[in-house]
Amino acid sequence: MKNLVAELQWRGLVHDMMPGTEEQLLKEMTPTYIGFDPTSDSLHIGSLVPIILLVHLKNFGHKPIALVGGATGMIGDPSGKSDERNLLDEATLNKNVEGIKGVLSRFLDFNSTEVNAPVLVNNYDWMKAFSFIDFAREVGKRITVNYMMAKDSVKKRIAGEGEGMSFTEFTYQLIQGYDFYHLHKNYNCLLQMGGSDQWGNITTGTELVRRMNVGEEAKAYAMTCPLITKADGSKFGKSEGGNVWLTADKTSVYKFYQFWVNTTDVDAEKYIKIFTFLDQQTIEDLIAEHHQAPHLRVLQKRLAEELTVFVHSKSELEKAIQASNILFGNSNAADLKQLDSATFLEVFDGVPQAEIAKSDLENGLDIVSVLNEKTGFFKSNGEARRGLTANSISVNREKVKEDFVLTPNDLINNEFVLLQSGKKNYFVVRVV
Repeated sequence: MKNLVAELQWRGLVHDMMPGTEEQLLKEMTPTYIGFDPTSDSLHIGSLVPIILLVHLKNFGHKPIALVGGATGMIGDPSGKSDERNLLDEATLNKNVEGIKGVLSRFLDFNSTEVNAPVLVNNYDWMKAFSFIDFAREVGKRITVNYMMAKDSVKKRIAGEGEGMSFTEFTYQLIQGYDFYHLHKNYNCLLQMGGSDQWGNITTGTELVRRMNVGEEAKAYAMTCPLITKADGSKFGKSEGGNVWLTADKTSVYKFYQFWVNTTDVDAEKYIKIFTFLDQQTIEDLIAEHHQAPHLRVLQKRLAEELTVFVHSKSELEKAIQASNILFGNSNAADLKQLDSATFLEVFDGVPQAEIAKSDLENGLDIVSVLNEKTGFFKSNGEARRGLTANSISVNREKVKEDFVLTPNDLINNEFVLLQSGKKNYFVVRVV
């Protein structure tokens, strides 16, 4: 087997590792699982690292197992949380589980017939029939309260100023630990991976596997990756508009692309190793090229391209680049008319808007009326005329004079007109 651990280490993707893990991964195909709790019906870019780890596992000949926590999602993981989570109702949880399965299926082929074909499981399938008494006897008997209390996720909550930790959340590590035992027994799963905040939960799983088996059957390993941070200390994965999601209905492809393009130089050097599958030499060459001319943002553009193709597609990347060029490059009316309505609104998000009736355009509407009376883009007809005389007014990125008449033929997607004064003053007219 190729050395997966060495690959992950140079990429900065290894935080903690149980002794013997690297040797196991070098010895044979190793079924390995990572869990995803269904707190939403999609995943955001904070979940990209575990997804990428699963893809690396597959690429290095191991068997990735993606677990969606239909059962653990009913309880809520206390790791990294200072307060008790609100419990989700069953309908919401089921919707979230299906949504996450859909996202994961874009990155891993769960219908593959290869020897190391990825597997998708839901822990609710084996927990739903597990009675409380059986769980207390089979699982609770094997892990002491002392062991559970020593976990950071528990100690921080009990020592904190909040309301402490409910029995429900206290049992979370036992249920996650049982997941490892179940997958170990039914899929020969020998390794669990996750973020560094999961170390306590994961090692409870390895301990449970050891205590519920004997000899060679008791082998189980753990590996975690660092939690991704930004150089300025702020939280990774959020933009001004909130989380950056992996589905276009929550975060448009254009905004997803722009998130990565706007990464700082320091973060881009780190992220290109973590979030892409480019080889070490290619990345080193890109970093060197970037240092020669940082203003060209070679590193950020390549990072954005690789991730947009990985998460969405090549065709969606081309649309995102086209949309970016429209805002920042030399585009014309024809370019604008190629944007769909959603992307158009994303590109010009935050730009002032006004509505005019479509009937006003049927016989043509003079540009001065459009600029002042109909939209309020200019405060007076005189100001509008001065702008037109100075050749500083554009309609759909094309300069116009005072004799210009706006007609339905000028509409973008039969709905929008883009007005512009000078280089940076935009105004969107919505025709209804």
